[in-house]
Amino acid sequence: MANLPGYSEEDKGHGKNQVARYQRKSWKYSAVRRDGSFHYVHSTPFGNYSFISLDATLNPGPKRPFNFFGILDQKQMEDLLLLAKESSRSNHSIWFGHFTTSTILSPSPGIRFIMSSATAYLCGHLHTLGGLMPVLHTRHFQGTLELEVGDWMVNRRYRIFAFDHDLFSFADLIFGEWPVVLITNPKSLLYSSAKHEPLERLLHSTHIRVLVFSLSSITSVAVKIDGVHLGQASHLSGPIFILKWNPRNYSNKTHNIEVIVQDSAGRSKSVHHIFSAREDIHLRFDPLASFILLTDHCTVARVLFVMIVLIQLIILITFRYRAYPEHKGPPGFVNLTSFSLHVLSKISIFYYSVLLLTLYTVLGPWFVGEITKGKLGCCFSFGIFVDGRFLQGSVTFIVGILQLVFFNIPLMVYLCWSLLQRCFGHSFRSHLHQGKYLKIIPVHLLMLLLYIWQIYSCYFLHMTYGTLALLFSPLRTWLTLVTPVLIRCVWTLNPAELGTFVVQLKSHLSS
Repeated sequence: MANLPGYSEEDKGHGKNQVARYQRKSWKYSAVRRDGSFHYVHSTPFGNYSFISLDATLNPGPKRPFNFFGILDQKQMEDLLLLAKESSRSNHSIWFGHFTTSTILSPSPGIRFIMSSATAYLCGHLHTLGGLMPVLHTRHFQGTLELEVGDWMVNRRYRIFAFDHDLFSFADLIFGEWPVVLITNPKSLLYSSAKHEPLERLLHSTHIRVLVFSLSSITSVAVKIDGVHLGQASHLSGPIFILKWNPRNYSNKTHNIEVIVQDSAGRSKSVHHIFSAREDIHLRFDPLASFILLTDHCTVARVLFVMIVLIQLIILITFRYRAYPEHKGPPGFVNLTSFSLHVLSKISIFYYSVLLLTLYTVLGPWFVGEITKGKLGCCFSFGIFVDGRFLQGSVTFIVGILQLVFFNIPLMVYLCWSLLQRCFGHSFRSHLHQGKYLKIIPVHLLMLLLYIWQIYSCYFLHMTYGTLALLFSPLRTWLTLVTPVLIRCVWTLNPAELGTFVVQLKSHLSS
């Protein structure tokens, strides 16, 4: 046992620059007192157990939110492969790290392949997704368990695990809740792996085994299987309690074991899980948890970002060079939308403004600022340049998607709608007096809210990356200043420039 750190700022940083200042303090709680990836072997009379640290923190580490994904380069992957080969001589290997494998960028063949010989990968980072996913566990296609644990800083979550005759068991717990109970034999079917564990030993076991911890003495450890009381487990040594059983009585299908523990302070705890003595029976993890932990979120974000950009560019360019089509029938939503895009694309000032904004979101520097403490850098959609290094894009693609979906595209739509109002012969004042308030006011209100969001993003940029980032941010600050000017251009545009479009619209309305 060791003293654990209290609530502290050290839990908040993910980048190496943020961790460095707390390194000496955090080493106080470490058995190895090393940073970076390493291999620790725990030796026992019955075998060796490998623990491999996976360090995917960015170096240098940018400030939030760009430190959300971890990155492993080719050299780090080669080092981890060597550690994996070293661990092949151990009974089991357990990998542990901060990031989930779904939030780690790694070159081929991928980090999951490198750790495929491990029994389990223990991680944090996503924790419980703010309470939305209390249990985030899954199994890799290669057989390795990936077990997210809740956070210590706020919710005081921690984990204990054990190997019982080389069968892996664990429990996720809340600090201060007693007694603590872990059933090690029979182990949970959900977390059983024939590839990594000798599951046949369950059929040859002679006792049910339970680990029990409490601040007070244990008075009762009752065991039930399928609701039938088997008896009271007796204390063997330390935290180990055992109860004799015949596993062949439970060799068919699945069964539920429940252990109820009481201590002398009157506290009680009941734990249970499903087990099976057959290796051909399996349970599935929560599909949503598996999706969160097994999906390559960076690749998904990159593909979505590119798709949104391409769709917007194709629409703009197509309407720019496409002749105005002859519509028949009433001017419905689709026809009016097509007409408004036609107007926007044919008027150069608006066409090139939207085109430039889209291309700049993809290619241009978003801002220049203090990316990491004391070091300036430049942020692009495809990555960050800082301190002479390039950090490939990850969260940048997600930020880019948000920028496109919540401002760039709505701005284009708002410009189209405003130009349509001009083609109907309205000015800014006259269109407000049409009497169609329920259709007009929500459009302006929605655009105002999105503009406020854009202003807030400027404030966040200033608070996180400094005044320099605020001043040299074309995608945030400059765009925020240019947007009102662009909207004013729509409503003050010379009616003569809209003459052709007005005639086309009247012709369409009269047809």
